[in-house]
Amino acid sequence: MKIRLLMLGKTRRAELRGVLDEYVKRVSRYSPTEIVEVRDESAMLKKLDADRAATVVLLDSGGKALSSEEFAKWLGELRDRGTREVFFLCSDADGFPETVRQRAQQKLSLSAMTFSHELARVMLAEQLYRAFAILSGSPYPK
Repeated sequence: MKIRLLMLGKTRRAELRGVLDEYVKRVSRYSPTEIVEVRDESAMLKKLDADRAATVVLLDSGGKALSSEEFAKWLGELRDRGTREVFFLCSDADGFPETVRQRAQQKLSLSAMTFSHELARVMLAEQLYRAFAILSGSPYPK
C-alpha cells in the first residue's frame, strides 16, 4: 500500500520540515510513502484524479477522532484488504476548498485542539509511524 501525504502549500519552517521528513522516512520502512506539495486546488484535484481508485482521507477538525490504536487498526484493515494507495490530504492555513472536501471518502481529526497546518502535518506523519509500529508489535508506542 502506497501512502501519499498530499499537501496544499509548503511546509516552510525548516525545523518542522526536518521532523516531517524524518517520520516519512520511518514510515517508508513499512510502506512506500511520499510527500506531494501542490500550490492550489486545481493541482490537488489533478493529483487525486490521476488515481480515482485511491482512498482519500481529509484531515479536518470535524472529522472522526481515533485513538492511535484505532487508527492503526483502520490502517491495517486498509492494507489487508489490498488497498493500493491512500492519500492523506493536508490543507494550508486557509483550509480546504469545497471541491477538495467532496473528494474525500473519510475525514479524520488529529485532535479537538487547533494546530498550525505545518504542525498537523508532522503529527499525521508521527501517527502513521506509530500505527505501523503498533501493527508490527514494535516497542515504540509505549
